[in-house]
Amino acid sequence: MADADIADAIWARDAALLRDTVREAGALALSLFRTELKNWIKGASSPVSEADIAVNDLVERRLRAATPDYGWLSEESVDDDSRLGKELVWIVDPIDGTRAYLAGREDWCVSVALVGGSAPVLGAVFAPASDEFFFAVRGQGTTRNERPVRAAAGHELDFSRMAGPKPLVQRLSSSPDEITLHPRIGSLALRLCRVADGSLDAAFAGGQSRDWDLAAANLIVQEANGRMTALSGDAIEYNRREVVHGVLVAAGYDRHARIVEHFRNRPLP
Repeated sequence: MADADIADAIWARDAALLRDTVREAGALALSLFRTELKNWIKGASSPVSEADIAVNDLVERRLRAATPDYGWLSEESVDDDSRLGKELVWIVDPIDGTRAYLAGREDWCVSVALVGGSAPVLGAVFAPASDEFFFAVRGQGTTRNERPVRAAAGHELDFSRMAGPKPLVQRLSSSPDEITLHPRIGSLALRLCRVADGSLDAAFAGGQSRDWDLAAANLIVQEANGRMTALSGDAIEYNRREVVHGVLVAAGYDRHARIVEHFRNRPLP
């Protein structure tokens, strides 16, 4: 078998592995949803539950057993600097939107990406409570429940079709006190995927998001003819020593360009 064929076979294997693992993880999370769960606060204010840990353990077992040479970065695992020397790294948020999950709302998901170098090459976001499975392979487009999706075209700013921190979005408006945003979405990854399927025109992250919140959704937006970058327009880099990111925006190409240009001319203080 030629080297290119071997590479394609490995790529297809990893895509199938990711798809199957995230579906299984979502099913486990859903089976524990709206049950009595132990939960606690880690760090300053981040909630975590026994469901987060159970899902993380499942994903880690499946992925690391099949790809022992790949690196690993997860919200619910102790960080291991060995990932920095790996060409391919799994980046995992076992339950993105834990607050929503514990509150019994449906706006949470399982989010997993495979990052090559500093950019995602495979991404899956599964919201099992609403039965939405987003999947992207670099260069092959994005699907939602197996059907292709695309970000909304155009450059106009309809604030009712935007999601994110209101003080940030208000800076786009000449009448900031009058805007009404889309209702809050508890999971950042799911908020960004709503751009990919055209449900939202734009979505913002207000800073302090981590690699695991973003990597899968970034590829999903990108492959749906959208862009997701820092507010400056700079690309987001993953699997660096520092995994925290600043203010970000995701939108279709033309709208993204308009928003980035606006903030370039009127930078945040």
